[in-house]
Amino acid sequence: MNETDYQLHLVEYDFERRFDERVAIEWMQENWSKSFVFCGLYAATIFGGQHFMRERQKLDLRRPLVLWSLGLTLFSIIGTVRTGRYMLHILNTSGFKQSVCDQSFYNAPVSKFWVYAFVISKAPQLGDTIFIVLRKQRLIFLHWYHHITVLLYSWYSYKDQVAGGCWFMTMNYLVHSLMYSYSTLRAAGVRMPRPYTTIIITTMQIAQMSMGLTVNGLVYMWMQEGHCPSYLDNIMWSSLMYLSYLLLIIYQSYFKGAWGKGSKGE
Repeated sequence: MNETDYQLHLVEYDFERRFDERVAIEWMQENWSKSFVFCGLYAATIFGGQHFMRERQKLDLRRPLVLWSLGLTLFSIIGTVRTGRYMLHILNTSGFKQSVCDQSFYNAPVSKFWVYAFVISKAPQLGDTIFIVLRKQRLIFLHWYHHITVLLYSWYSYKDQVAGGCWFMTMNYLVHSLMYSYSTLRAAGVRMPRPYTTIIITTMQIAQMSMGLTVNGLVYMWMQEGHCPSYLDNIMWSSLMYLSYLLLIIYQSYFKGAWGKGSKGE
């Protein structure tokens, strides 16, 4: 792809170009451990909230939930488009191996803002659970476990710009685009074929976790050759995270009957 084609397919906006990822990375290197504080406050809030709501009527938060889910839907769709375009550019120009080992994803004008937005967004996304608690819906282990571990791992990894991020973030943006779209429609009262829709979402989640494990395996293998910049502890934590999600999603879907009930797995 020549420079003209690159500019044609990868036009960056002014706010994306002006975003200083060096400042963002430096801040994360100094402050990533604050994610533990967010997670502690999150756990105290949701479990304390459940206790507080035990003897109280559930709240009708349909309109705020529609706005919340719609906002996250739009954010996820835009993030998918921007990071996905850059990943496709790498695939087309440098091949699959480079897409796995790539680090330019963290500082390319098209993607750098959306990479940092992805990482930071894991803190406000904890708010998903507040709606569940205040509406007195069933809070499954996978839901809050996922929120905590993704926040911790995202902040931990961004500071090192490890290989595999191109795939991890783009896949997450894509799956969340579908999930939050589904949540928005449900909150708005749109009738949907719940079992079939949930099967599609669950299948995409299983594919995401399986691909995450595959990417980790490739990063480890190519890291031995000196091609993939990463760390053994990062690969280990990431693999454990993806494997635990995969097993929990399968358990929740096949053994707990989530498809029939339309439960949200992530």
